[in-house]
Amino acid sequence: MNINTATEIAVLHHALVGVTEEMGEVLKRSAYSPNIKERRDYSCALFDAKGRLLAQAAHLPVHLGSMPASVHGVLAKLKLRPGEYALVNDPYSGGTHLPDITMVAPIHGNGRLLGYAANRAHHADIGGAAPGSMSPQTDLVAEGLVIPPSRLDESLLELVMANTRTPDERRGDLSAQRAACDRGRQRLAEVVARQGAAAFNRLCSSLFRHSHAITRQTLKGLKQGVFRSEDLLDDDGAGNTDVAIRLKLTVTRDRLKFDFSASDPQVRGGVNAVRAVTESAAFYSVLCLSDPRPPINQGCFECIEVITKPGTVVDAKRPAPVAGGNVETSQRIVDVCLAALAQAAPGRVPAQSQGTMNNLTIGGASPDGGHFSYYETIAGGCGAGPRKAGADATHSHMTNTLNTPVEALEHAYPLRVEEYALREHSGGDGTHRGGDGVVRRVRTLVDAQFGLLTERRVHAARGAGSGKPGRQGINQLVNLDGEAEPLEAKCSGELRAGEVIEIRTPGGGGWTQPRT
Repeated sequence: MNINTATEIAVLHHALVGVTEEMGEVLKRSAYSPNIKERRDYSCALFDAKGRLLAQAAHLPVHLGSMPASVHGVLAKLKLRPGEYALVNDPYSGGTHLPDITMVAPIHGNGRLLGYAANRAHHADIGGAAPGSMSPQTDLVAEGLVIPPSRLDESLLELVMANTRTPDERRGDLSAQRAACDRGRQRLAEVVARQGAAAFNRLCSSLFRHSHAITRQTLKGLKQGVFRSEDLLDDDGAGNTDVAIRLKLTVTRDRLKFDFSASDPQVRGGVNAVRAVTESAAFYSVLCLSDPRPPINQGCFECIEVITKPGTVVDAKRPAPVAGGNVETSQRIVDVCLAALAQAAPGRVPAQSQGTMNNLTIGGASPDGGHFSYYETIAGGCGAGPRKAGADATHSHMTNTLNTPVEALEHAYPLRVEEYALREHSGGDGTHRGGDGVVRRVRTLVDAQFGLLTERRVHAARGAGSGKPGRQGINQLVNLDGEAEPLEAKCSGELRAGEVIEIRTPGGGGWTQPRT
């Protein structure tokens, strides 16, 4: 590649990433719910006219690696006209889990299709049996409203509003997603106009090849061979325990093959993951080892093959519930992928991080006569590495969100944060210690319902080498008498006004160089 071409590719890549980042700013600043505007539980990306990933912002890995499936699901069902928008959240038609609504919009210029703008946002309530749409359920429909690939019009909007406990908030967040798509349309059209359509298409092809070449170069630095790993989910919330995810990783000079076929069958509870989530976790794991990091687009993934068996916990079939698959099982799939890659790249992979998103929902009637629905994932400890200790109180791997600021949470909901602190000494010991988790205590001021989807309450995050594991997480309900009652990793129930949910999140594993 000559210098002029390399420069043009770099300029185009950064221009496209700039578009996706601006889309994200529009979405964040326009959103109504604290979950989107404060926690930043959203992602934005651009696709070319064939539906191939062009660029993405540094948002949530679990969204971005799986968003191509949503775009492909929409394009397989709909021929979108200029100015239209499509919605989808159906996990079996391109979605991941129901609260994540993906919006796709075509981008046209001079009468030609240039590509697509897409964004995904986690809505704090999409109906179903319990507020927050994230409580343990045993049926997909009980988890919430299922939206197949559909044109967004007033009828669809009214359908969504009629099936959520917080319609005004949903309408506002969907309007913010539409505004983000509009900004993507505007900016990509400007990029193409500056380049010219022919030059733009030529440079996009070169950009794909460039990312592919960097990823293949990364593979050459790995040990070739077959590597196996296995890890367990604590439970599915419906009676099944020690749900196994098994991987056989085959590394050659120009290809990685992730074979999850031996994983356990799908389960009754909602920890099943659809194939798009499994692909996303595998792609993310490879990018963690890429040095230099390639521009992230379709070209990165062309030398990565993911094999799954339909009907397993990593490739569920309808109507299996999937709310926890996107948030909890995705984390364990990453743990399994990194454990296999650690064998192919000795000394480069850190100890396990907390391995959960600690999902908490609280909802019910609000004092003003309406309803509220609070959802949050909670940070924990990161795994230590060969050069430094693990980070404390951080969202790791497949999530890249924030904890809701105390002030924003208390302003938006009839809740009070009683404690928010480091959970000291929860990281595993080692030459480099694992990061500490956090303690989060939330008191409800009204009668409400709660739901928990958490992991690493039984099986701790493993250390690396001879490093020690982190401490498991703990969930508790503190009743009106001040007594703490243990709660299961995945459960739901009633809260009386004044009661407290206390979550102590897991620590990361420690790192110690193994003896040779």
